[in-house]
Parts: sequence; structure tokens; C-alpha cells
Amino acid sequence: MGALSHLRVLDLSRVLAGPWSGQILADLGADVIKVERPGTGDDTRFWGPPFLKDADGQSTSEAAYYLSANRNKRSVTIDFTQPEGQRLVRELAGESDIVIENFKVGGLAAYGLDYQSLKAINPRLIYCSITGFGQTGPYAKRAGYDFMIQGLGGLMSLTGRPDGEEGAGPVKVGVALTDILTGLYSTVAILAALAYRDQHGVGQHIDMALLDVQVACLANQAMNYLATGTAPRRLGNAHPNIVPYQDFPTADGDFILTVGNDGQFRKFAEVAGQPQWADDPRFATNKQRVANRAELIPLIRQATVFKTTAEWVSQLEAAGVPCGPINDLAQVFQDPQVLARGLAVSMPHGLAGSVPLVASPIRLSETPVEYRHAPPLLGEHTETVLAQVLGISADDIQRLRSAAVI
Repeated sequence: MGALSHLRVLDLSRVLAGPWSGQILADLGADVIKVERPGTGDDTRFWGPPFLKDADGQSTSEAAYYLSANRNKRSVTIDFTQPEGQRLVRELAGESDIVIENFKVGGLAAYGLDYQSLKAINPRLIYCSITGFGQTGPYAKRAGYDFMIQGLGGLMSLTGRPDGEEGAGPVKVGVALTDILTGLYSTVAILAALAYRDQHGVGQHIDMALLDVQVACLANQAMNYLATGTAPRRLGNAHPNIVPYQDFPTADGDFILTVGNDGQFRKFAEVAGQPQWADDPRFATNKQRVANRAELIPLIRQATVFKTTAEWVSQLEAAGVPCGPINDLAQVFQDPQVLARGLAVSMPHGLAGSVPLVASPIRLSETPVEYRHAPPLLGEHTETVLAQVLGISADDIQRLRSAAVI
């Protein structure tokens, strides 16, 4: 039984940040009811190709994007633009511990599904609102998307080749990282609110914004600016505070060298056949290496091209110097450590027979993650949830379906 198996979550969110939080809670055992629009559902169901393939290799209607964020949930289709649909959602909220939503600011108030309305029904409810810019401020009513927030929030000013190099310019991260991080922060906030509720008996509203999370996650780069007043510049794969800490060419590709201290640099210099680097006053300490980056990096590049990636990784690991290859995803899922940790799982699926998924990284000794439900088909659990949670009869469910409420 999961750590959160005593909780019910009403997931009104779509796309990624909200569903990601809901999936984490579901993996931890919560009963997560995903409320979707009849006929269309979550936008990401159609964000393809690629789509999941069935046993005959034919594409199903389930986009890979949707599958990434909706495991262990139950899907219920309700049209809450209709009064009866609003009533159903309110009743489900009354039987839930947590609501997650990512509508525009004030968007659910028109349906009586905002925090104040649902709080009146269920004072213990924890209501997490995820928006681009938060519930306050001049941008509050704007729509916010991950790519846009990566640019506006400063991440893209740090990501990409530096000016003067071929291909110079800002580049977004290859996954919707701001959405993912917002989902993680939202989950932390929800768990904190649950702890408070356990002590005081009341729920609360959580105001999560993609922009807030993006700025918070600038981490050391934000502090580099706040401490100096100078905006950090793009360094490609290099690190602003540590040298050498970047990619280097090899005889058959590239590898990553991550020297974290002066002792590791001395070991690296010895493996590279250049032990004098560790005693050179320009390179002996990290502070000196950062100041003399322009002199050191070309010297390292000249040395690394004479061995293969495998040779560098093998020799440096033996010397205790952190390093690694640059894998594509096929190599990632064939990596011995990834295989040993079971980071790919397969679950039964109604259309495809089975669906491959990325495993949860959370490992709890007493309440391990259980893979109970594949990402649900649209409306797969509507009748079951309405009957089990709200006690609605089969005749009333059929009436609601005939009226296109569900």
C-alpha cells in the first residue's frame, strides 16, 4: 500500500506541470481522478506523432507525450460547462483531499470550481493552482508556456553556445524543464499543506507559477548575478564557477569531464600525461583555472583527442575523476546502470496490450511505488468513479451520458 493511499486527488489539470504533480502523487499511492473534457480530453493526448503502437505495429490514439505524465490515474470525462457537470465536480471535490488545476487566473470561478467555492464545501481541501505567472502581478492573466518562460525567466540567456562561436545564440532545454520543475515544487507544496492540515485540520490554497519556479531554479547563476550585478553569459557546456567542467572532444566523439576540486584536477593532469598542469600557477587552483579558462581549455582539447571516449572514461574512473559519455536515449536505456535500476517499466494497456514507461525515481523502503494503472484511456473510469465515489446509480449515469454531461 502506497504512502499516500489514504488520499484522493482531483486532477483538473492538462498538459504537463499539473499532470506531472498528479502522477507523482499517484505513484505514491493516492487515488488520482483525472477530470477531462468529453470527446477531446487532455490536449496532450493528440500531441503526436509519435503515438503508442499496438501489437500489430499500428498507431493507437494515445500520444507518447500524454503517456509520460498520467500513469496510475483514473480518467473521468465531465463537461463542467454544464450545471450538472459542475455539480459532479463539486461533489468529487467534497470527497477529495487535493485539487490540482492549471486554468487561467479566475477561469474556474465562473463554474463555481474556484478555491473559495470548493473550500465552502470542503474546508480540509488543499487546492493547488498552477499558472504561468501566479495569481497576482501585472502578468497574472497572461497564458504561460514552458518555452516562453524559459526565455522570459532567464534560462535561455544561460543556455547555448557563447557569442563568437559557431552556432552561437540562446537555446531552450530539450525537455519542458520549467513545467517539470513546477510539477515537482507543486508536489512539495501539496505535501507541506498536508502536514499542516494534519496538525490544524484545515486545507489551504497553493499559488504556483512557472515564472516563479524558473527564477528560483536559476540557483547559483542567479546568485552570481545578485552577488556581482553582472549578468552571466552563455558558456555552452562549460560551468561558470568550475574549470574544467564541460565537454571535450575525443578520438571518436566527445565526453564530459567534471573536475570538482584541485585534487581531481591533479589526477586528471596525470592521466592526460600533463602532470605539470597541476603545478602551473595559472591552473593550480580552481580560482586560477576559472580566471585562466581561455588558456587551459585549448590545452585540454589538444590532449583529449588522442584517446577514445571509452578510454578516457575507463582511465579517469580508475583514477577517481568524475567523467562520462554523452549518450543518446537508445544508449541511455541500454546502459547497465539504467537497466540495473529498472528505469524502464511495462504496464498492461487497453489498446496496445502493453505500454513502455519510464519508472518513478522515488524509492521508499516501506512504501515502494506501485504501478497500478497504465495512463488511462479517455473516460475509462467514468462510470466506476461516479458509482464508487459518489454513489450514482447506473440509470443516473446513463441519463448523464445521454445529456452529454459525461
